[in-house]
Amino acid sequence: MRAAGTVLLPWAPASVAVARRRLAADLAAAGIFDAAVGDAVLVVSELLSNAIRHARPLPGANVQVAWAVGEGAVEVAVSDGGGPTMPVRAHATVSALGGRGLDIVEYLAWRWGVRSDDSGQTVWAVLAAPAVRKTGREAASAVGRR
Repeated sequence: MRAAGTVLLPWAPASVAVARRRLAADLAAAGIFDAAVGDAVLVVSELLSNAIRHARPLPGANVQVAWAVGEGAVEVAVSDGGGPTMPVRAHATVSALGGRGLDIVEYLAWRWGVRSDDSGQTVWAVLAAPAVRKTGREAASAVGRR
């Protein structure tokens, strides 16, 4: 199964909630295990929040969030207009109020990185996305519907 989505959102903190809802709905519809949906939603939240806080918007004061599911993995990506610095892990202290976003991404993702081009940058991450296993009755029902 392959599912994909892209959403262009306003350059505003409220867009994080919109992206979370859209991604969660698409992954659930694709049959992805609930815990994996939660991990992907958390990673998108961190990447999108960082983009809004530290980078510039794309033309039209927007930011783009995209995802693709296939072969037990989901790739999520946030594209913005780039910023004065490249995204790097901050290694926040225990008492720090922030700076843990990319540490969370590093922990949850199989891998992550940054792509830059003339239009800006994209921070992406690949996470495990196992499908929910169907019970014998559900699998037999699905075969009967074909």
